[in-house]
Amino acid sequence: MWQVYLSGEIHTDWRDQIISGADQRGLPVTFSSAVTDHEASDAAGDSLGKEASPFWRDHKSAKVNAIRTKTLIEQCDLAIIRFGDKYKQWNAAFDAGYCAALGTPYITLHDADIVHPLKEVDGSAMAWAQTPEQVVELLGYLTLQQ
Repeated sequence: MWQVYLSGEIHTDWRDQIISGADQRGLPVTFSSAVTDHEASDAAGDSLGKEASPFWRDHKSAKVNAIRTKTLIEQCDLAIIRFGDKYKQWNAAFDAGYCAALGTPYITLHDADIVHPLKEVDGSAMAWAQTPEQVVELLGYLTLQQ
C-alpha cells in the first residue's frame, strides 16, 4: 500500500478527482493531506490561548499545522504537489522543498503557464502532470503489481 501525500491549493476539487480515480481503478494507495478547511486551519492553535495580534495567531496555528504536515510528508512514499493559478502557494513550494531535502519523490501538478516560476520546484520533481487524470495514470503505473 502506497502512502501518497496531497499538497497544495485548496480551492478546487483536484484531490477528490485523484482519490476517486485511484479508487475506481482499485489502486493500492492511501491518501493524506494538510487540513483543507481554511477556518479550521487558521484556528489550529486557538486552543492554546487567544492572541491579540493576527500575526501571532497565524504563527501559532502554522506551527500546529506543521506538526501534521511534517509528520505526513515524512511518512509518505510519494507526494503530489498542486499549484493553482489564483494564489501563490508558498506552503506547496515549502512542501516540495521539504520533500526534496528528505529525498521523498514528488510529482508537481500545474498548468503550463506557470512552468517558468516553478522551474526550480519542477527541477527536483520526478514528474510534472497537468491534470488529475495524469496523476492517476502515473499512480497506476507506479503501483503496478507484477
